[in-house]
Amino acid sequence: MARFLITSALPYINGVKHLGNLAGSMLPADVHARFRRMQGHEVLFICATDEHGTPAELAAAEMGVDARAYCDQYHEIQKAAGEGFRLSFDHFGRTSNPPNHRLTQHLAEALERNGLIEERTTRQVYSNADKRFLPDRYVEGTCPVCGYEKARGDQCDNCGSLLDPVQLKNPRSKISGSSDVELRDTAHLFLRQSKMQDVIRAWVDKAQGWPSLARSIAYKWLDEGLIDRSITRDLSWGVHVTKDGAPRPGFEEKVFYVWFDAPIGYIGASVEWAEATGQDWERWWRTDKGADDVTYVQFMGKDNVAFHTVSFPVTIIGSGEPWKLVDRLKAFNWVTWYGDKFSTSEKRGVFMDQALELLPGDYWRWYLMANAPESSDAAFTWEQFKDTINADLANVLGNFVNRIMKFAETKMGAVVPTEGEPGPLEKELYDDLEERLARISDFHDQMEFRKAAAETRALWVRGNEYLQVAAPWTALKTDPARAAVAVRTGLNLCALFAATAAPFIPDGAEAIRSGLGLSGEPAWPMGAKLFELVPPGQAIAAPPVLFRKIEDADVVAWSERFGGG
Repeated sequence: MARFLITSALPYINGVKHLGNLAGSMLPADVHARFRRMQGHEVLFICATDEHGTPAELAAAEMGVDARAYCDQYHEIQKAAGEGFRLSFDHFGRTSNPPNHRLTQHLAEALERNGLIEERTTRQVYSNADKRFLPDRYVEGTCPVCGYEKARGDQCDNCGSLLDPVQLKNPRSKISGSSDVELRDTAHLFLRQSKMQDVIRAWVDKAQGWPSLARSIAYKWLDEGLIDRSITRDLSWGVHVTKDGAPRPGFEEKVFYVWFDAPIGYIGASVEWAEATGQDWERWWRTDKGADDVTYVQFMGKDNVAFHTVSFPVTIIGSGEPWKLVDRLKAFNWVTWYGDKFSTSEKRGVFMDQALELLPGDYWRWYLMANAPESSDAAFTWEQFKDTINADLANVLGNFVNRIMKFAETKMGAVVPTEGEPGPLEKELYDDLEERLARISDFHDQMEFRKAAAETRALWVRGNEYLQVAAPWTALKTDPARAAVAVRTGLNLCALFAATAAPFIPDGAEAIRSGLGLSGEPAWPMGAKLFELVPPGQAIAAPPVLFRKIEDADVVAWSERFGGG
């Protein structure tokens, strides 16, 4: 039994996440965690809401509540959405909780002792109307590159240029709207990433199990040269800055930058898990406490890769402490909405809570993984969604399960038949299944989700082909023993399909297993018992229709509500 530490990129707290956020980190991480558990491995699957930073403060202000109350509310909303999609986190924590604050302050002080944090004076926008320095996202103005008049202080959403607030033309405060702003000197802490350039490059050079997308992004940053970055901001909501365990003089009105404390939240959430369960978190995160035999796997969208392959490793390695570093990093491109961005304000796209109002989580889980944005961006369309669900879940899997189980229920006394011996048809099937299962397992191991889903569907198709040839409904009239073998084989195929489907569609898999009288968590199928998953003589009960077909009328209605088409 191996040990797998699995983390999903932390969803940001401001609002409900859309399907692209789900497909690019949380869902594939869950599929992999489920697969590893089914193999019998020990898994710790960790996630949390990322709760600090300017967007959280701004969203709270718009709602007329303080940041803590806002984050309390949306943490529960995001937790409920994750549960609705059956995301099997061992713990879903919060970066605003004490463990993350303690760890962030500890690591910052360790970095400073090692000469990797330096206090510097910089020029920053100050709002006379608000009587405060403005962090980058609190400043709006005209983009110096394209002329867009609502560019943020950190980035222009029109042309994509990364900016510094001092570059904006006609700057104004996002808090008050006032243009009465000026540049003033202020002190901030800088993480001296430039000193770690060679160390990080050597670490990336040795990394295994990274797709080309993740590796290329890491090398892009390294080739351009790592720069020192400010890791503090003028905000009240966040991890307060300390020195030698006490508030740092001159930094009483500042907090750590959200991108400094957020990745540390993986460890902080693990501490929360340990405190809630009585488990030992250090054996997962400290190599001097046993974590050297852990395989650490991270899942994230491509926009998060640089922080996880450069900035977070600078923090972890630079601390000089024996922290566990990532072993395998799975990065994803984006799911787009008909080739465009998801947008709440423009009613474009489906968000996690809305998706669950339309259909159960399994429908979305299957579609998003069968079309995972691994090699390129993947455009969601209602038409493709309908075609995928109807072809794969309704016609292939659902039809097979309902057909054979209904037949066994009505013609075989609602039990697994005991008569007859397998023949050449079953031997051929068995050999084929072994090869297919090995491929599916290998694709899961390599975290190639589209291929794993495609091969899983091919397994279901193979079962339908067997049933068409074996035709127990015909054999029953002339050779009952032969019909019994075909039905018993078909019911065992149902159990096999449920097991291989479980990482993707856990609710559907459980419905199949329940109908077969199977309980407990399924194990990953392998070896000589593929036709012995359901005991002969066991009572069965055909489940209701597993997956309803999506109709053209549904597509029309959903397109009108959410856009597309």
